[in-house]
Amino acid sequence: MTFDREPDLDNANVGTPINYDITRKLFEKSGSFRFLFYRELGGIMDFNSELYFITDSTPYELDEFLFRVEEALRGGVTLMQLREKNRTTREYIELATKVHEISRKYNVPLIIDDRVDVMLAVDAEGVHLGAEDMEWSTARKIIGDNKILGATAKKVDVAKAAYEAGADYLGVGAIYPTTTKVKTIITSVETLNDIVNAVPIPVNAIGGLNPSNMDVLKGVNIAGVCAVSAIMKADSPKLAAENMLKKFREIKG
Repeated sequence: MTFDREPDLDNANVGTPINYDITRKLFEKSGSFRFLFYRELGGIMDFNSELYFITDSTPYELDEFLFRVEEALRGGVTLMQLREKNRTTREYIELATKVHEISRKYNVPLIIDDRVDVMLAVDAEGVHLGAEDMEWSTARKIIGDNKILGATAKKVDVAKAAYEAGADYLGVGAIYPTTTKVKTIITSVETLNDIVNAVPIPVNAIGGLNPSNMDVLKGVNIAGVCAVSAIMKADSPKLAAENMLKKFREIKG
């Protein structure tokens, strides 16, 4: 992997092409929990996982769901994942297209859960894969170096394997029990800390987190927190996102 020139992370101009790949090497070079990547439609988009919003459309009609997504983005969400476990491929693509139109307005990368094909179909910024999904190395070959590859890891050895296979960031948890309809295994804060120290890529904590219980993460050098219900089910997703981000930055010091 070579760079045509060293990326200037602090003074990059939107719309100015920078010819480099989004890879682990950029994290290692910058010592930062973010990277930049160039989009054909006009610019550089920040990767910042401080507040990683994961959607859940199941309780809502389409208009209400899209409204809540946009409200969360208005509240400061920095990274968003569209998670759909029960839709057909066509339905997933149709919804992802609508959500991507909104996320682009706020210059927030959209990650598609589980489905590489859906990610490619809507030209989303990345895909997130768990232990039972496509192998990370296979996904990296398919999506190339200019897309984000996220992975779920609950143990140090899995985290290292994901990193070696090409993952750009990790989601680790559940820190607390969750109300979402996905299989969860509780991950201790100690294990979370061990994973953070074992890999040089950003690690996000996930699972039942909200501003009232995030203090447990103090002292762990995570890149950010993930939220589903704390934002999705809030009376005001905008206010909930603002509070989550404020609390995370507070515990990070």
